[in-house]
Amino acid sequence: MNIHLKPFLHEVWEKSEFQTMTAIQEAAIPVILEGRDVIAESPTGTGKTMAYLLPLLDKIDATLPSLQAVVIASSQELVMQIFHEFQKWSEGSGIRGTSIIGGANPKRQLEKLKKRPQVIFATPGRLLELIKQKKVKMHEVKLIVLDEGDQLLKQEHLQSVQNIVKAALADRQVVLFSATLNQAAEQLAKDLMKTPKIIRITNADSGVQSENVEHLYLVSERRDKIKLLEKMARFENAKSLAFINDIGELEVFKQKLHFKELSVGILHSEMKKLERQAVLKAFRAGDLKMLVATDVAARGLDIQGITHVVQIDLPRDITQYIHRAGRTGRMGANGTVISLVTVREERELKRYCRELNIPLHKRIIYKGELAPETVRR
Repeated sequence: MNIHLKPFLHEVWEKSEFQTMTAIQEAAIPVILEGRDVIAESPTGTGKTMAYLLPLLDKIDATLPSLQAVVIASSQELVMQIFHEFQKWSEGSGIRGTSIIGGANPKRQLEKLKKRPQVIFATPGRLLELIKQKKVKMHEVKLIVLDEGDQLLKQEHLQSVQNIVKAALADRQVVLFSATLNQAAEQLAKDLMKTPKIIRITNADSGVQSENVEHLYLVSERRDKIKLLEKMARFENAKSLAFINDIGELEVFKQKLHFKELSVGILHSEMKKLERQAVLKAFRAGDLKMLVATDVAARGLDIQGITHVVQIDLPRDITQYIHRAGRTGRMGANGTVISLVTVREERELKRYCRELNIPLHKRIIYKGELAPETVRR
């Protein structure tokens, strides 16, 4: 690591399997250490969490008991994932952190706050609630991180986020990270900041455009997509994340796949917290070969070793294609993105890939494997 950080961070870096910093880490860490506000856009799977977590940990004074930094994310899973990274990287530092999420037991969360955390990882609604109740005091918070910032600046979270930022010190530092950021979201972010440094990484380790990710598609009738998914759930040595647009359809798929006794789990935002945690744990551990999820539930989740991304439904737009595709082929690993399309959807998929400059190939499933159409002849 060629950036000057506190010794405990260098020690954890040595222990971890990281060799070199990614482009977003090299660009963002020095600017955050300087104390500047930052708007950073970098593709999925390029190491954004570490790009803000390392300088955040470096800035915390472990001798002060007050809350000094807040990290906000839009989903419970993402908050827990970031908190897990914090626990790993704060080892030996004496820095105290805690997670505050909607849906969790409020009494238990108040107990956590009594331990005087110096960093809080939170969903916006629950954090604002605790600020209003004066259970969380923001008057000494110097750094606020908005992770998956494009989601946090959407209507459902925007006001909470604005109120949280306003509750902190006047000379607070605000940094925002996102895989994709439209102009409207960027302007909203600028309104929360003072002359932010804009960092854009377009191709570094980008799952969507990297040479180690194959983009394939299979054509089928809408009703036959489930049959293709069954075959894919049987692929050898595969760990597949499949995307579906409609929560209602998920249950139908689950029943059909479980009837065939396939190793498949489902994930959607209306599941209870413990159910979501259990299915993610099973998928991460390799006990489930396939996870079928809605985009909201899978957003921002860092699950290692995904070999295949399957799009049961066509993405609604190019941004969604980028987010989904970025789940595989992370940090230089090989990956495959498979889209299941009807004849009508095929045209739209080809347009996405043309605009993204991605080679796209048609395949069939033959003898349990993906194969070119020519094998039938």
